[in-house]
Amino acid sequence: MLPTDATALPDPHVCEQARLSRDARFDGLFFTAVTSTRIYCRPVCPAPAPKPANIVYYRHAAAAEAAGFRPCLRCRPELAPGDGTWRRGDAVVARALKLIDQGALVDAPLSALAGKVGLGERQLRRLFTERLGATPAGVHGTRRLLFAKQLLTDTALPITQVALAAGFGSLTRFNTTFREEYRMAPRDLRKRDAPPSHEVMTLRLGYRPPYDFAAMLDFLRGRALPGVEAVDEHGYSRVIGTGAAPGWLRVSEWDGRDPHALKLELHGAAPVELLGIVHRLRRMFDLDADPQAIAHALEGDARLRPLLRERPGLRLPSGWDGFEIAVRAVIGQQVSVAAARTLTARLAQRYGTALATPFGALAQMFPTPDAIADVDLTEIGLTRARAATIRGLARAVIEGRVDFNPERTLDDFTARWVALPGIGPWTAHYMALRALGHPDAFPADDLVLQKAVPTDGTRMTAKALTLRAEAWRPWRAYAVIHVWKASMAAQKPRSPAGAT
Repeated sequence: MLPTDATALPDPHVCEQARLSRDARFDGLFFTAVTSTRIYCRPVCPAPAPKPANIVYYRHAAAAEAAGFRPCLRCRPELAPGDGTWRRGDAVVARALKLIDQGALVDAPLSALAGKVGLGERQLRRLFTERLGATPAGVHGTRRLLFAKQLLTDTALPITQVALAAGFGSLTRFNTTFREEYRMAPRDLRKRDAPPSHEVMTLRLGYRPPYDFAAMLDFLRGRALPGVEAVDEHGYSRVIGTGAAPGWLRVSEWDGRDPHALKLELHGAAPVELLGIVHRLRRMFDLDADPQAIAHALEGDARLRPLLRERPGLRLPSGWDGFEIAVRAVIGQQVSVAAARTLTARLAQRYGTALATPFGALAQMFPTPDAIADVDLTEIGLTRARAATIRGLARAVIEGRVDFNPERTLDDFTARWVALPGIGPWTAHYMALRALGHPDAFPADDLVLQKAVPTDGTRMTAKALTLRAEAWRPWRAYAVIHVWKASMAAQKPRSPAGAT
């Protein structure tokens, strides 16, 4: 049974059953702390189950650490997926957590973070303590230490580089903090696990099952830009970094040792970029979603119920870069997916930066806003109106009139984009879905949705569809993906509202 309040702990009996059965569906939704050992674990921990009298449940790893518990070396809490029920959307805690994920507390005070979400510092601290059982600083600190723990265990990075990757300004500070919190020196953890040295770094990206990775790849494959990214039946690859210092990454399924994780292979990334890369990929592949909470909210609709049962692991396919998704969205207006991909590929090849040394088929960086803000895009086959819209959005990004900042609410984000010439509600909500991974984005003007939601052969108006979708909040974007997937399975329609 799910809690009525999405930010509350599951019922204690549910927690007990989940930990005893090692139910991966609850991984990351709570943590089990053992008072006799002062260790906290994931619900899936393979160690013998402690006595119930010695168990305390916590909503967040930071709350367990604030109470003096250390992470288990066996189940490794750093590998647990995040809890998307309170980490996403427009709530203050969700927006603050997204900012923390992007490093808002690395070089700035809590007051700056509070200001970005429209609260006072004391209010934000109180809200975190009430909802998560830990302060914003505690969440930030736990996040850094757990990521460092994963790098120490799974990679051969020198400890100095691990400290930089986790956001510590000095090795001394990292060593001191790690020893104080985990009662061992970083080098001692490295000795225990002794990772092999490889040029390609490999990390696990955990998720809660079910997860339809094949459907995710299928969506990305139809939109993959030659030279910039590649999708095969097993994984997704793309160029990252800059033309001067490029690298590449590949995301695929992990082997049978960890059935609830994707494998990230990474080459050429600087240590200080690692945490940001992992954060981007977790959003891009929607790894922190809670399928139980989403299904619970949507299954009351008779149209969605069979779709949820058919594909319970369907996730939101986000994108690597916000500007890239914005350009794709505009090009995709009123054309098919295939046509949009062809035109976007031309733009990338003509105005992007070619790699001096390609990584196999990966040979191209997507153009920056500066590269296309003042060029004649009609030369690649775009209409004058479409070319003007793309130049205009590039200039708006450069000037800061629009952005992809996580402190934006959905209404604020879409309003800023709709204010630009040539960008309507469909395009703005498509950007919110694919650039932000916003769970409640809803392009009500989409022709596919308007025709596919009703089952009597009629077409709903955008107003009627929006009204119908009120019951789907705050997970309307998942309803969109389910309807799109079901519709595309039978045909690939041409949508005047935009290419889905």
